[in-house]
Amino acid sequence: LLARAHRPDVLLEHALVNEDAEALRAQLRPAGLVAFVADGAMLARRSGVDDRPLEGAEAVPFRAPDALRVTLEAPNAGPVTGMGVREGVTLIVGGGYHGKSTLLRALERGVYNHRPGDGREFVVTVPDAVKVRAEDGRAVGGVDISPFIGTLPGGRDTRAFTTPNASGSTSQAAAILEAVEVGATLLLVDEDTAATNFMIRDRRMQELVPAAAEPITPFVDRVRELYERWGVSSVLVIGGSGDYLDVADTVVGMRDYRAADLTAEARRVASRVPTGRRPEAPAPLAGRPARVVEPGSLDPRRGRRERSVKARGTHTVSVGVETIDLSAVEQLVHPAQAEALAHALLRLHGLVDGRRTVAELLGHVERTLSEEGLDALDARRTGGLAGFRRFELAAALNRARKLRARPATDT
Repeated sequence: LLARAHRPDVLLEHALVNEDAEALRAQLRPAGLVAFVADGAMLARRSGVDDRPLEGAEAVPFRAPDALRVTLEAPNAGPVTGMGVREGVTLIVGGGYHGKSTLLRALERGVYNHRPGDGREFVVTVPDAVKVRAEDGRAVGGVDISPFIGTLPGGRDTRAFTTPNASGSTSQAAAILEAVEVGATLLLVDEDTAATNFMIRDRRMQELVPAAAEPITPFVDRVRELYERWGVSSVLVIGGSGDYLDVADTVVGMRDYRAADLTAEARRVASRVPTGRRPEAPAPLAGRPARVVEPGSLDPRRGRRERSVKARGTHTVSVGVETIDLSAVEQLVHPAQAEALAHALLRLHGLVDGRRTVAELLGHVERTLSEEGLDALDARRTGGLAGFRRFELAAALNRARKLRARPATDT
């Protein structure tokens, strides 16, 4: 923390790059965009365990397709050109290993600023973007998943769905609705980590298994409605489900890590090769989801200790005797964030009164941190905490196996 421990030119560069990133991100919404990828950005990483930029002949600088190129203004770097990702439904398509998921991961991390030399300094995404995926075996507490999952066998209602062991489809439905519940306006989905039966049901399967016998409303039949009714955009990596061409606003093709605008071609293909499938949404989306958390949903007691919380690594936090697995929360990126989340869950425990909604609880924590800083979470003031978003705190709460919640409309 001492200035003399750092080179002034290095500190200045960090400050200027962060200032520019914040300015670029602030311009997204007014321009009708949800993300921006600057020309020259280096998106590929060295490996799955090395987050440094790829170097050498294999590293391909990003270049925006002409039809999608926009120019934003950075206070220090000046005009910055690149690809603007528009609101609505955007598909990223292409063959395997051509850079689809790499582009999506850059957008996923674009909610954070990057240090100089990262290669993604000027890749920015709206701050309320959430990566969602299937997560077999996670707990779900009182989520109304009925927009995607109808009545289950045995007459089990899904309007307040609770399970200690969700399937791929029910976990992905819950993840989407939990994100929307706390304010997400952009969903990021990679076909590789999604539940296939949640994403699509093609014409042949519709004929073989009639709608009356299938409780799942595929995401393809809700993705436009999410935008048009709730204002929630989606960016999806799609490699095998051509049915999504019918609902896309923009189609970005990736080949050899180079981007092309395939929107017009995708519309020609969709017109020339109709899928013949029938939309399966049984009813329009209604009001946005909201839940009230019941007292006792978090118990910080452990042995003789009244309060025990801790984090292990980046994706495991413990509250009392319960361990919460956050390995599927892909926008949680540093152990210090997990440590802060553990203490924030303890703060949530003290706020739960059976009347506040999840969003209201998170808002209270956010206001406290805004006014008092991260030290408000830990009286020891260790300096070992890092900032997090409400979406990661919600994810931790929602994966607590003791969570008990009910729809806010219930009396």
